Amino acid sequence: SPLQTEQHGTKRPEPSSAKSLTDIGTRRIFSSDHDIFRESARKFFQEEVLPFHTEWEKDGQVSRELWEKAGQQGLLGVAIAEKHGGIGADILSSAVVWEEQMYVNCTGPGFSLHSDIVMPYIANYGSEEQIKRFIPEMVAGKCIGAIAMTEPGAGSDLQGIRTYAKKDGNDWILNGSKVFITNGWMSDVVIVVAVTNREARSPAHGISLFLVENGTKGFVKGRKLNKIGLKAQ
Repeated sequence: SPLQTEQHGTKRPEPSSAKSLTDIGTRRIFSSDHDIFRESARKFFQEEVLPFHTEWEKDGQVSRELWEKAGQQGLLGVAIAEKHGGIGADILSSAVVWEEQMYVNCTGPGFSLHSDIVMPYIANYGSEEQIKRFIPEMVAGKCIGAIAMTEPGAGSDLQGIRTYAKKDGNDWILNGSKVFITNGWMSDVVIVVAVTNREARSPAHGISLFLVENGTKGFVKGRKLNKIGLKAQ
């Protein structure tokens, strides 16, 4: 039979019997709850992203309004625990958002990096104050996150980064440049990767992460780059 048993006893069609793997309800790793969420996410990307993406590519960024709409739709911070202010769903729910964005072939919204890379760093390693301050606003799409790793001379091998952070009393002074940062132009808070110990037993052991807010003294965003692809990021 071209059906597969779901966890609640209902039947799901086998992928081999579907006309397309993008058909909702065809893969056994997802449940009916994921299907309902997918319907909502699909509608969002088809109606709120696809019609405007060409214009955003000309502008070099998506709109702030889109981020807040995504927050209202529950598409940001999906897998972040509720106790931290997230949606509290599983990673497969996050995967639904990733897939539906790719199905409309719109690369502008950096939702996945914001929700599934930046926010987990804050939720898992941030202080209670940082979690309360940033996570709810990021889930709402009112605070956009980025992570600054790549530099003009280093990227794939982070051990080669030159951005340096030096302790100065109770403060840290950061010096360096980053490039090709997803969400960088629109970012409100950035996780900056920097060297803090040049004498560490290996370069990897001398690297730290810093939360830097837009507007911090000395923090400057460069010009938008006219890139070959990912033009709306």
